[in-house]
Amino acid sequence: MSFIEKINSLHLDVLKEIGNIGAAHAATALSGILNQKIEMSVPNVRIISFDQMMELAGGPENVVASVFLRLEGDVTGSMFFILSLPAATYFIQQMIGNDSFVFESESPHSEMSLSCLQELGNILSGSYLSSLSDFTNLHLYPSVPSLTIDMVGATISFGLLELSQVSDYAIVIDTVLDKEGDGSGAMNGHFFLLPDPDSFEVIFNSLGVATDG
Repeated sequence: MSFIEKINSLHLDVLKEIGNIGAAHAATALSGILNQKIEMSVPNVRIISFDQMMELAGGPENVVASVFLRLEGDVTGSMFFILSLPAATYFIQQMIGNDSFVFESESPHSEMSLSCLQELGNILSGSYLSSLSDFTNLHLYPSVPSLTIDMVGATISFGLLELSQVSDYAIVIDTVLDKEGDGSGAMNGHFFLLPDPDSFEVIFNSLGVATDG
């Protein structure tokens, strides 16, 4: 049994705490950029299979906006942030100040819209990874995030080619973005954290969480 299959509720609680701190940092940055109150929270962290990843993101044929990056340093692995097209449309509208903008699933996409989503991905992934680094005192070096607008199946498969040889599971960090701050404009996104096998033990040992049993 791989280490990821041994992760228990205590491990997940630690990841949830880290996620909520990262979400708070991201919300502060987004609120400043959008000039309106944005709140973010992490209601749940869980272990899921790769097939469940695709279903959680709307099914393999659902078109989504996805930011992908690789982690290097003391911990190696992959990270996805997946956002529905309606949520992506909202953030682009706010960033460019045009409520009539519609983000179509078909390409070509405007350079401005892609730039906005890239910046969103930079803020969100940077906030989460900074929180993880602060808690673990590990050196984490994210690659430049790459943005794709594609079907979930194609998007996720890209990051699983090597990992699927040694594991069948990922950590999902559910993320709620509330554009009004009162729950009326809540949108759901998902972070999928896929540390390489040896990196799970590195992370939890750094957090002081027992990894045996």
